[in-house]
Amino acid sequence: MYALDPTLRVDLLGLSLSCHSVICCRVSPLQKAQVTSLVRKGAEKITLSIGDGANDVSMIQAAHVGIGISGQEGMQAVMASDFAIAQFRFLTDLLLVHGRWSYLRLCKVITYFFYKNLTFTLTQFWFTFQTGFSGQRFYDDWFQSLYNVIFTALPVIIVGLFDKVGLFLLVYGVVSCNCTKL
Repeated sequence: MYALDPTLRVDLLGLSLSCHSVICCRVSPLQKAQVTSLVRKGAEKITLSIGDGANDVSMIQAAHVGIGISGQEGMQAVMASDFAIAQFRFLTDLLLVHGRWSYLRLCKVITYFFYKNLTFTLTQFWFTFQTGFSGQRFYDDWFQSLYNVIFTALPVIIVGLFDKVGLFLLVYGVVSCNCTKL
């Protein structure tokens, strides 16, 4: 591909970023991967590649997130991808519903983990002032060892796995949220 010549890469990237969408057709698998890695590294954006055959494997592997569509062209793209769907129409559910759920769950889980570890540490911190910095322990050794593993990790993981927002997202098109105020 002439546009992927090292002297023209910057021009191709600038032109690509000024467009709403870029469609590269009739290109080789290597050129697909080169275009994907050019956008990934040059624009420093998250890239998503969707492919359905063996010719899309290198492009899927070059992107941050790869989606393989199982179909008549074989299972090579599915085996190389991060996510696999049976038909292209399932892409909307994957991105808008499951992607949003994953993002919200991850935000919540990270917030809960910070909160529980902060409370655990601050109780020990304030106890040292109470005891006059004597070195006395506030928690038993077994409790301190098993606090993150048994006592507090299970509820946080359950919230992360099963917390769902309804399917009204697709019906009403409400996708935006402020996830920093959980």
